[in-house]
Amino acid sequence: MATTLNRFLKHRSVSALFYRNQHQGLFISTRYDSLPSQMPALQSTTRSFLDFYKFGNKKAIEDERARLNDEMNRGYFADMKEFKDHGGKIAAADKTLIPAVSAMKFPALAVTFSNGESLTLPVTPNSNEVNTEDLAVPKVSLVCLSFRASSQEMISSWSKPFLESFGNREDLQLFEVSFIDKWLLGFPPIKKLLLRVLQKPNNSEKNVLKRQAVYAFGDHYHFRKQIKVLNLLTGYIILLDKSGRIRWQGFGTATPEEVSQLLSCTSLLLEDK
Repeated sequence: MATTLNRFLKHRSVSALFYRNQHQGLFISTRYDSLPSQMPALQSTTRSFLDFYKFGNKKAIEDERARLNDEMNRGYFADMKEFKDHGGKIAAADKTLIPAVSAMKFPALAVTFSNGESLTLPVTPNSNEVNTEDLAVPKVSLVCLSFRASSQEMISSWSKPFLESFGNREDLQLFEVSFIDKWLLGFPPIKKLLLRVLQKPNNSEKNVLKRQAVYAFGDHYHFRKQIKVLNLLTGYIILLDKSGRIRWQGFGTATPEEVSQLLSCTSLLLEDK
C-alpha cells in the first residue's frame, strides 16, 4: 500500500518520504525539489490569497498577506539551518510549573486515530465527545507534537520515561500527535490511504496508561502561531492540567534533568485538588 501511495505522489513536485516507527507508524516528511515559489504549501497559500481577494474581504486579505509573508520568510531551509545549530533544542524545558492564572489554554485541535475515530484535544470536563467508559477526563495530559519525522526520537525521549513512571495511573493521558500537511489532502483518497497504512502504537505493555498515537490533518498554521511553534523539525512536549491549560513545556531531545523536571511537575499537578 505504501508503495502504491509513493507511486501516486511521484508526479508531484514534492517527494514524500514515509517512515515507520514502532510507536507512531507511518510518518511523512517532505523534501522540496523545486524553487520555493513552486512548493505546494506556497501554491496553496497563493491560491487562498487570490480567493480572498476576489471576495473583497479586507481583513481576510490582510491576514492572508501576513501568512504568505511569514511562510515565505520562514521555510524548510531556515528550519534546517537552525536545526543544525541547536539540534532541535530551541529552548530549555520549564524548570517549574507555569502558574494557573497565567497559563495559556491549549487551542482546540481535531485529531484522528488510525482506526478513523476522531477526537478534539484537549480532553476536559467540557469535552462533548468524552465517553466516561472509554476516555475519562484526565487530571494531567502529556501532548507530544511532531511536525516532521526528524522529531520522532525526540518525542520518545520524553514519552518513554513518562510511561515508565506513571504507567499504573488511570488519571493521565498521553497523546503523540503527528501532523499531516494540508497540501496532501488535495487528493480525495489520500486521508483514507494514509490511515490504512498507519500502524497502531505498540501498547502491548501491561501499563494502564497507554501511548495514544493520533494524527492531525489539514492546515495547522494558526494552531502553530497560537502556541508559538517556529521550527517544524523539532519536537514539542506540552503538559496540560485538567482544565486544558499549558502548565509546562519541553523541546527537542530530553536531558536527564529535564525528564526529572517533567516528572516532578506531573506529580505536582496530580496532587492538585
